[in-house]
Amino acid sequence: MITRRLFLSSATLAVLSGCSSIGSRTQTLSAPAIKPEPQLMPAIYGAIVDEPYPIEAVPAGVVAERFWRQRVPNPFPGEAAGTIIVDPNAFYLHLVENSETAMRYGIGVGRQGFSWSGDAKVQYKRKWPRWKAPDDMVARNPELAPYSVANGGMDPGPLNPLGARALYLFQNGEDTLYRIHGNPEANSIGRAVSSGCIRLLNHDIIDLHDRVRSGAKVVVKSSRMPAALS
Repeated sequence: MITRRLFLSSATLAVLSGCSSIGSRTQTLSAPAIKPEPQLMPAIYGAIVDEPYPIEAVPAGVVAERFWRQRVPNPFPGEAAGTIIVDPNAFYLHLVENSETAMRYGIGVGRQGFSWSGDAKVQYKRKWPRWKAPDDMVARNPELAPYSVANGGMDPGPLNPLGARALYLFQNGEDTLYRIHGNPEANSIGRAVSSGCIRLLNHDIIDLHDRVRSGAKVVVKSSRMPAALS
């Protein structure tokens, strides 16, 4: 005999079992994915309004934290204070402060940045420099003729490929045509790009420019040209 109590207990179990399964198949309910908020940039990457040309704040979520400017243990203790070490494949530039610490900057590297290595020195440095397209570049891209050396180059400004500052590298008194410079494209930091040499955020090249003296030693480490740029 099925008692009323047994019937109600069976019904209750049936209802409860319906919360977690349909027939013999288990139903899994998952919470909707939550997209993380972009990590806010530190104040050093805020808008700069006291330069000849305005520099916009670096947007959140564009430059990975590992490429933010920061003081780190010196990985090159054998180099003298004031030496710049560029590692194109690691996308880092270090400025040696002393045997213990260095300032590290994230960089973007253009095709020209992978094409030369060795020791050089900062022959001179410029604020808001003019950019002059080399003759071989103009030969490949005739539309750049207005910015050639002969025509005086491109006026400084926010869209100038050299950005807010540039360091000009010479070796044995000869121009290497290798530049460490600013750029307005934050998304190029930590990446290999089609043009330019060694790019820093405009905020970072201003900081580096102010720390580095003319005549400083620069070491550019050997690197491999990425297949995409070959």
